Amino acid sequence: MTNFQNQSCAKLKGLWNYFTTYEKIWFFLFTVATIVVSILVPEETTNGIDGTVLTIVFLANAILGIMCELLTSKQSKWSFFLYIFVEIIEIAVCIMLAYRFSSMAVALLFWLPMHIISFIHWGKHEDKKQKTKTAVRRLKPKHAILMILGIAVGTLALGYLFAAITPDSELFSSDSIKVAVCYLDSCLGLLSIASGILLYFRFIENAYLWIAHVLISSVIMIMTGLWIFLILQLGYLTNAIYGICCWTKYIKNKKAEEDSSTSQETITTQVNN
Repeated sequence: MTNFQNQSCAKLKGLWNYFTTYEKIWFFLFTVATIVVSILVPEETTNGIDGTVLTIVFLANAILGIMCELLTSKQSKWSFFLYIFVEIIEIAVCIMLAYRFSSMAVALLFWLPMHIISFIHWGKHEDKKQKTKTAVRRLKPKHAILMILGIAVGTLALGYLFAAITPDSELFSSDSIKVAVCYLDSCLGLLSIASGILLYFRFIENAYLWIAHVLISSVIMIMTGLWIFLILQLGYLTNAIYGICCWTKYIKNKKAEEDSSTSQETITTQVNN
């Protein structure tokens, strides 16, 4: 084998070993489940877009999204790089189906640039001992309360606006469903922005907002019959919980190390005195 082939094999082996057994099984199961659902329940032609095309686009979006979530739970900055492609696909979906314009605006104006600057920002905060991880932390309770209130008020205002301007689409079976989706989607947009900001600043609370985002998204998927994305939402939900466990463990370990270091410094100072 040439040096290039040896290096390639070493990199692939390193990538394989980077993920735990649980993470490999989790990714494999959700990828297979998504493919099976896409075969058993293919998308129908909507707004003139062939159902097969929609199915392939949804499938690509789901598999990439699952991988991004897994990398985020592992505190990897490379999740933001893959997220750029996820956002491009989701913008295309919103245009093709003529719905969820709030989410499309958030993806275009917020998430695309945010993924780029987050990739750079996280690279500046690598853990000193674990170079593959980014240092993460917790948000103060008072800031969390203010954020939740802002999301609630914004949802009412944006929901009213988008309900008035959203055009009719074959995706909606009635006007009431269209209005409901507009309000839910407005909430999703604000949750998405808040989660993105918290993720940029490396706060663990971003995962709790993402869980709320996933639950509301699941309601929309059921209302509009987008079954492939339901599997994706389940993947997001389980991984968000897994990410909370991983980040919490990391934060606790770092706190214990800091307390131990402070205690050792105090003892050293007392001995010297």
